[in-house]
Formats: sequence, C-alpha cells, structure tokens
Amino acid sequence: MSARKSRIENTAAEADMTPMLDIVFILLIFFIVTTSFVKEEGIMVNRPKMNKSQNQSAPAMLIKISDTGIVTFNGKPVDIERVPARIENFIATNDSSSVIVIPSYDTRHEDVVSVLDSVKAFGGLTISIGK
Repeated sequence: MSARKSRIENTAAEADMTPMLDIVFILLIFFIVTTSFVKEEGIMVNRPKMNKSQNQSAPAMLIKISDTGIVTFNGKPVDIERVPARIENFIATNDSSSVIVIPSYDTRHEDVVSVLDSVKAFGGLTISIGK
C-alpha cells in the first residue's frame, strides 16, 4: 500500500485564464465604443487688464445681478427683459461704450447669460465682468 501512495502525485489544480482575459477585453472594447465624449461649450470671457490711463470722463453702465435674480441698472432695479431698453436709453443720452456686469456669487447662470446676451445685441460695447 505504501508503494501506491508514493505513486500518487500531488497535482495542483490550475484554471485556464484565457477565456477570462477574452471577456475582459470584450468588455473593455464595449465600454470604449459606447462611451460618448462630449466637449462642453462655455462662455469665453476675456478679462481686461487694469489700465489706469484710460479716459474716465465717459460714464460706464453698471449692471448688477443679485443671487435672487434681481437686476439693477446703474443702481435702479429693472426687469431682465427691460435691460436692452435701458441700455438704448443710456447710450442715447450719454457717450458711453463700456458695460460692467457684476453678478453675485450665487446668481443663476441663466440670468447672467440673459443679461450678457442683451448687452451683446448692441454692437461696439465693451463688456467687462466684475466681482
């Protein structure tokens, strides 16, 4: 009996990893193909450098937007829809070509974009965004 026991070899059980690697590569290819790469569009803002030698005689239009969506034009409250009319009136009475938009930190992006679109409709105005 002892001779029989010595003939039995201890063989280690091995699993073939090739099918598992195939499945991993197939899943990798599936996820690469189904993933959509979308480039998010944003608003390009060019912040002007501070220049103290500019002519300060021309008044600037100051538009503030609060976090609740209240818009003020030169310190007076105005509806977002009426901003273009205020700009047109200001340009007619003053020789100004600059607009300063100051949104609050928690202002909704839709409000800021709406005001910027209203200002952008008037060609030739310099738009600055402040804090």
